Amino acid sequence: MRDLRHLPPDLPVPEDDGACQHLPGKALPHVELASTKGRKVSVREAGKQPTVFFFYPRTGRPEAPAPSGWDRIPGARGCTPQSCGFRDLYLEFESRGVRIFGVSAQSSEYQREFVERNRIPYEILSDERFELTEAIGLPTFEFDSMRLIKRLAFFAEDGVILKLFYPVFPPDKNAEEVLAWLDQ
Repeated sequence: MRDLRHLPPDLPVPEDDGACQHLPGKALPHVELASTKGRKVSVREAGKQPTVFFFYPRTGRPEAPAPSGWDRIPGARGCTPQSCGFRDLYLEFESRGVRIFGVSAQSSEYQREFVERNRIPYEILSDERFELTEAIGLPTFEFDSMRLIKRLAFFAEDGVILKLFYPVFPPDKNAEEVLAWLDQ
């Protein structure tokens, strides 16, 4: 069984390809996504309050090997460490009145297993039809016949993206980076 919580030291570092330059200042769209809590979440409504949305390609399962070549894709590896980073600092975000949503292209059913196994206290949203991704132009990549969302995070308030974190590296420090920005 592999340990998904720790990152190998030789991961390639993603570079800023400019694919998210258009996001700061962009209004959140009227898109509803399925949540791991079994409900639909309006991205626009959620983003009216201070909210962090973080996006990741896909989570793995400890019993399944990583797809061949996955660790060589800059920014691909680290979904569990990123998600657990937000989990570990969840109360810090909550004490500042900031909500958290994780987002991936995986189904809510798949995400629910991940949430239960890792005791994730926040909701994870499924953008498996790429509605949000296409509405605001999030960067994606193709791997092993899968379309996946590149790793990024943003802070929204009043229905507008105010701060972007892209590229995210290392992924296990993303929550700390966002929290430090909030405390400026």
